[in-house]
Amino acid sequence: MSTDSSPVWFITGCSTGLGRALAQRVLAHGHRAVVTARNSGSLSDIITAYPGTSLALALDVNDARQVEETLARTTRHFGNIDVLVNNAGYGYLAAVEEGDDQDIRDMFETNFFSLAALIRKVLPGMRARKSGHIINISSVGGLLGSASSGYYNATKFALEGLTEALAQEVEPLGIRVTAIEPGPFRTDWAGRSLKQARQPIAAYADTAGARRSQITGRSGKQAGDPVRAADAIIKVVESKHPPHHLVLGKNGLDRVRSKLTALMQSIDDWEALTLSADFPDA
Repeated sequence: MSTDSSPVWFITGCSTGLGRALAQRVLAHGHRAVVTARNSGSLSDIITAYPGTSLALALDVNDARQVEETLARTTRHFGNIDVLVNNAGYGYLAAVEEGDDQDIRDMFETNFFSLAALIRKVLPGMRARKSGHIINISSVGGLLGSASSGYYNATKFALEGLTEALAQEVEPLGIRVTAIEPGPFRTDWAGRSLKQARQPIAAYADTAGARRSQITGRSGKQAGDPVRAADAIIKVVESKHPPHHLVLGKNGLDRVRSKLTALMQSIDDWEALTLSADFPDA
């Protein structure tokens, strides 16, 4: 077991994109990191660059046995997990009617259920030490819905609810929780990793179909920089008073603000009807 006192990060989904950038930046900052991917061979360059402070492990977050083995190896090698980053996940674009049941369930398994299971595995150690930070990589799509992203939005809306509840439960125990909500970033999310409707329906060509084309068309051209996003996440973890939510990128920020403004306007417009639903003497 390492005797280094620097924080130990456990990061899922490190083969590409934000997970890979975060693993590299965490190690460059002098922290220790367990970097995981379904194919651990894709992480060999990271291990070569940081042989004393990194550990690469194969991990399919949907494989419960592999999760147990990976956590056990982490404990033997580094001891405690100080920062858990739930990054593994992918997108699926389909109008609600176009959704394939198995594709929907598979995405929920990866984007939500496996993540919740990993949190449950890591929390006992954090509770015992009365310290730790859980970073859940959500999305701007967890704060607002968009045509063609309904099922992906649903996984991230679920994650947002879980994260908010978790923060209320564990922060009194010394554990911090943050949801990271990136907008469009220059990763594989909209490219190789993206799944799409198997049988598009012509009626949705101008809504869900148009947005699918827009998303795939800008793949590799997004304004978001994964390295800058990784540095922002590190700042959150190093902060004495980290936020519960961090939106990343101007595109995402603008869209979230627009959603919140419209939501508040609607709430105000319908306030009288809202209040009319209570018993008169309540």
